[in-house]
Amino acid sequence: MKNTLIQSPIRLAVMCALALGVFSAPATAQVPAPVRDYLIVTDSSGAPIFTGFGECLHAGYGSGRQWTRGCDPVVYETVAFDANVMFDSDNSALRPEGRDTLDGFIKKIEGLEAQSVLAVGYADRMGSAGSNQTLSQARVDTVKAYLVSKGITAKRVQTSAWGETRPTTFSGECKDPKNAKNVQCMQPDRHVFIEVSGTRIAR
Repeated sequence: MKNTLIQSPIRLAVMCALALGVFSAPATAQVPAPVRDYLIVTDSSGAPIFTGFGECLHAGYGSGRQWTRGCDPVVYETVAFDANVMFDSDNSALRPEGRDTLDGFIKKIEGLEAQSVLAVGYADRMGSAGSNQTLSQARVDTVKAYLVSKGITAKRVQTSAWGETRPTTFSGECKDPKNAKNVQCMQPDRHVFIEVSGTRIAR
């Protein structure tokens, strides 16, 4: 009886210590690891895979109520983006603002599922038709090279060049001789237009 009275407070103290976390290491070691109640099945990109009923596919853990837990149905949206990159007269080098335009375009199309980006080059009506055709091709090649340098796959960027054949300005405009005023008037004709459309997960 004497021994029982001495040990009882000790046992009580140990139980209190465990409850308060004083002996946290032994207590934690004795607690079994939490059971994983579901395991979402994903594709190669890490996106959840859904059943034909729009439910998240899992590997068989958990109850039916947990079938869609933490995995909302994916909603896709159809979007289209375009951009216009301007160039200096008789030049195919990107301006700083042209780089900014392309950077903004690239940011907008992140996560977009699309077959291709279409880029079309143009030139103004100054100079010969042949030289303007070459210039419009050089401009669109510059834009494509920049897009590829930023991570867009080269085969996704489709290009064409129209030279001076499809000007933005009207035929009655920019009639002055080749001078600073005329160069400025035809600025809208010296550009590369890019566009893309496709679907992506709704944001």
